[in-house]
Amino acid sequence: MAAIWYFLRSTIGLKVVMAVSGFFLFGFLVEHMIGNLLFFLGPDLLNGYAELLHASQLFLWTARSVMILAAGFHATTALVLYLRQRAARPVGYRRTRSRTFSYAARTMKYTGPLVLVFVLFHLAHFTLGWQVTPAPFVEGDVYANVVASFQHTWVAVVYVVAVLLVGFHFIHGGHSLFESLGVRHPRFDGLIRTVTGGFAVAVTVGFVALPCAILFKLAGG
Repeated sequence: MAAIWYFLRSTIGLKVVMAVSGFFLFGFLVEHMIGNLLFFLGPDLLNGYAELLHASQLFLWTARSVMILAAGFHATTALVLYLRQRAARPVGYRRTRSRTFSYAARTMKYTGPLVLVFVLFHLAHFTLGWQVTPAPFVEGDVYANVVASFQHTWVAVVYVVAVLLVGFHFIHGGHSLFESLGVRHPRFDGLIRTVTGGFAVAVTVGFVALPCAILFKLAGG
């Protein structure tokens, strides 16, 4: 037990925890995107999907608990690793040279906290039904809430920007996941980058499609 605890506190262990928690979060993201796309099939299907998710409180809170734990571990390990990196070099380089030319990699420390803030806003908006936007909230009518919200330009813009940040975060995070789990190989590095990048683009487009379609009156009219 002590050996496991020692490993989890090590830098390698923290990176493994971050990778595994990130994998769970991405899985939830894909499921959430698929659920959102049901909007284009009509209110009955989307609201029916929402009712199905709430049909079993045990299942709902089990899933929520897993996601909360995953998000907590992911954010905590990211913070600890960042602080360790800063402590290892308290004085920055006179000339900053990134070890990677990936814009996504260099902005991970910014996109992570911004995404966390957006998640809290999103939960307040659609899950808790707080009046954080000008749109009215109708309990149990997900379709109506989505349409009413994304008709406001600033609300749609906030969601689009947040999704783009998630996409940037995953482009590097997805690639780093394989490295942290020790399954990365130079021979397959290009393939891994292509696959993770492709998934990031697909999820980003899937989420962006909804607010844009409503804002430009292509759906939900």
